Amino acid sequence: MSAMSAVDEADRSRAETYAEFAALVGGLAHEIRNPLSTIRLNMELLAEDFEADDPASPTRHRDRRARAKIDLVRQECDRLQKLLGDFLDFARQETLTLEPGSLNGELEQMLDFFAPHARDAGVDVIRYLDPALPKVRLDRETFRSAVLNLVLNAVQAMEAGGQLVVRTRPAGLGVVLELIDTGPGMDAETLGKVFRAFYTTKQGGSGLGLPTARKIVEAHGGTIDIETAPGRGTKVTIWLPAPPRLPPLEPS
Repeated sequence: MSAMSAVDEADRSRAETYAEFAALVGGLAHEIRNPLSTIRLNMELLAEDFEADDPASPTRHRDRRARAKIDLVRQECDRLQKLLGDFLDFARQETLTLEPGSLNGELEQMLDFFAPHARDAGVDVIRYLDPALPKVRLDRETFRSAVLNLVLNAVQAMEAGGQLVVRTRPAGLGVVLELIDTGPGMDAETLGKVFRAFYTTKQGGSGLGLPTARKIVEAHGGTIDIETAPGRGTKVTIWLPAPPRLPPLEPS
């Protein structure tokens, strides 16, 4: 067996092992979600029973304490359901359907959808989308979800409001998308861990948003990089390859 064949065989073996692992953990996560949904539903029904009790009942104080505990269980169920959903997104081994499309068009639609949330958060979204941008190959839904997660992260980092610049430009044999926020930034230690699964500094976060975004970008043949410093905001840069342009047809 040649060295190249051995490498190919090792790559196939790793891919098969990963596929088996992803299927295993995905099945486990689904099995956990089912009883978790049942627990939450029963907490809802139990809360309704307490609401229906007579306000003048001598046990009303005890009932209020029980209701507080029910609400806590419901909140934890919601948190676990979100964590499982994020984990399934991260573990899923998808076959992307890459088709030529307009990155600017996808961004315009996504930002229009996100605009009310940005306004409510006091964030001004500024768009600098190069009209001469070449087409790129995208799995539209998957890529949009990754960018939406990055935009949401940026807005959430600017707790007192701020500015988010969304910029596109040609770059070499591809295109670049930059997301630049005026948030608090990150120190070097945090920056070194942001793509590590389950690492998060956000209350209630799963720590899977950025690793999932990187996985999606790399599946598109691209790269993602983060520049940041405390007090100076954060810039996320995504590079995507652009397919070579076809020459014009010769007149017959």
